[in-house]
Amino acid sequence: MEQTIVEIHHKRNSLPKRPRGSRRDRIAIAVRTAATLLVPTVALVCCEWIHRGSLDSTFWTDNFLKHSGSYYLSWLLLVGIYLFFSHLFGRHSPAVLAVGVFSCIPAAITKLKLDFRGEPFLPWDISQWKEAISVAGKSNLKLTVPMWWSLGIFLVLAVLGWFLRVPRKGQRPWARRLRIIGTASGAGLVLVCMAVYLSPAATQMLGIYSDMWMQNRYYRNYGVISGFLTNLQQLDIDEPEDYSEETMAQLKQEMEQLEDSHQALWPESPAALDTAYDTPHIIYVMAEGFWDVTELEGVSFTEDPLANYHALQAESIYGRNYSPSFGGGTCDVEFEALTGFSVEPLPMGCKPFQQHVTHPMFSLPNYLSEVLGYQTKAIHCYYGKYWSRDRAYPYLGLEDFITIQDFVAPEKKRPVYWSGGLVSDDAMADMIIQQFENRQPDTPLFIHAVTMEGHSTYSEKNFPEEELVKFTAVPESLSGETVGALRDFATCMRDTDAMLGKLVEYFRQVDEPVILVFWGDHYNLVGSGYELYEETGYIEKGDTESPRLHGTPLLIWSNYQNVSLDIGTIASYNISPAVLELYGIDQPLFFQLHLSELQLMRARSRGITIQRDGTATEEMTDAQTEAFSKRWLAQYDLMFGEDYLQMNPDQE
Repeated sequence: MEQTIVEIHHKRNSLPKRPRGSRRDRIAIAVRTAATLLVPTVALVCCEWIHRGSLDSTFWTDNFLKHSGSYYLSWLLLVGIYLFFSHLFGRHSPAVLAVGVFSCIPAAITKLKLDFRGEPFLPWDISQWKEAISVAGKSNLKLTVPMWWSLGIFLVLAVLGWFLRVPRKGQRPWARRLRIIGTASGAGLVLVCMAVYLSPAATQMLGIYSDMWMQNRYYRNYGVISGFLTNLQQLDIDEPEDYSEETMAQLKQEMEQLEDSHQALWPESPAALDTAYDTPHIIYVMAEGFWDVTELEGVSFTEDPLANYHALQAESIYGRNYSPSFGGGTCDVEFEALTGFSVEPLPMGCKPFQQHVTHPMFSLPNYLSEVLGYQTKAIHCYYGKYWSRDRAYPYLGLEDFITIQDFVAPEKKRPVYWSGGLVSDDAMADMIIQQFENRQPDTPLFIHAVTMEGHSTYSEKNFPEEELVKFTAVPESLSGETVGALRDFATCMRDTDAMLGKLVEYFRQVDEPVILVFWGDHYNLVGSGYELYEETGYIEKGDTESPRLHGTPLLIWSNYQNVSLDIGTIASYNISPAVLELYGIDQPLFFQLHLSELQLMRARSRGITIQRDGTATEEMTDAQTEAFSKRWLAQYDLMFGEDYLQMNPDQE
């Protein structure tokens, strides 16, 4: 038996071996090489197809050819990933799947996020995955045709890749060396590409230039992969070039001079008319998704859904809040309103509550509490951990935080996408009144309240038919889905308006001075994409970056002054300086920069400048740029720097 085995082994070893350079080997090498080059190409094309929805001639002429360096770099990165996984596992299927996941999933998230919020998938979104999952599950998001096709393409390629393999370890020494060299080459190529992505000088050599305020345009020009990875450069906030103790001392002196020479910005304001109180109660109400639905052309109602808001303009200060957000990012708006800090110099899409408010920081509540002796409270009828408010609010000086868990059997509405429904705006008004009545005696109170009933997504199934608002006219070009969503939205706005009316009615009867500041955080999509805004002429077709989608209603009412005053458009970060200025309340020195800037422009947000007359432009004049730079210098000192201005609260 042993002899037989030895003979068989001898015969097997004596068989002629296929030469390494045989035709079969050459074909196999050619196929593997083709796969290594072609699959990343397919992945890159699918990535941009998913991102854009279509690859028309504009993509090839205006984006790919003009910014080819960014796409070649993306392709090299995918080749490196493919090389690494194919040689690591010895088969091409894992490499196909790895390349497909790395390219198509970020593209799909980008597409869905662009449709929902008007901004792409950004690196810091990863830290917000809990909020993203919560919102995505209630947003009625749908996979697109390119997504389904790309999924099918990569499943087929993965099956084919199973039959294509790198020579095994145990075959020949040259095969083992090939596996090691291929794996190392792939890893090395990935590292080189990442090093380029993380270097501003290197990416600029490839023609990739920062456009962080217009991330949708940035991704359109440079693609999803290059757009996402170059944004990693923005994780660290760069110190302004002229930041120093000496510079900040000069800026502080300039702010003191502005304070000494200050004149009323609005001559008809209560402060200018000498009807001011030193420490009135101040109630902030930021209404989720609130904007004036009656401004839509071709849409009319059986009754005005915003009757209180429109009537109160005759006895209030009113205008527009220029919001940095669309379709989400409520926390960005309240961050600006509570601090006077702008998110404009910060990377688009970052969430200051989560990433930067990690220590006691300058804010209106901190100032009111420490300097003017206010009691401070926050109310949000959802969970405190959302957007990390439970951690950020105390650092901003909000002493008490009332969340949904503090509401006792509140009325809830709109249950279709939100399990159990959302706390109604009427219940929110009751809680604000309750907290006001439970305030500390002989102490001024500041309340910051954020509502939830108006949150997207919208469907007419959210209300019984008899409660839904009724139209007398809608454009025929609107789809049934959008008309139904509009009914839901308009009904929400009627409830929000009723909340405003209820609060005003209550505070009219209060003997102590009260200021009620009421505004919408941002616009949302209503129905199918941007159809509602485009078909009613609210924006031009395709102009999804229109400033009109950022100007929400702003109403400032008090129970001791009834002058009607239109202050035009102001940025969210100018709300607090404007309120204190209008009502003659002592201001922190930092706000002098805002008042000075308001004389030059009303907002600078997401690359858009709102001029004093309300018109919009992407440019700033030299004077506007200087004012913006000074405010950013002070903001940097208070948020990230050494607090040379000495305005931050003491850290305990």
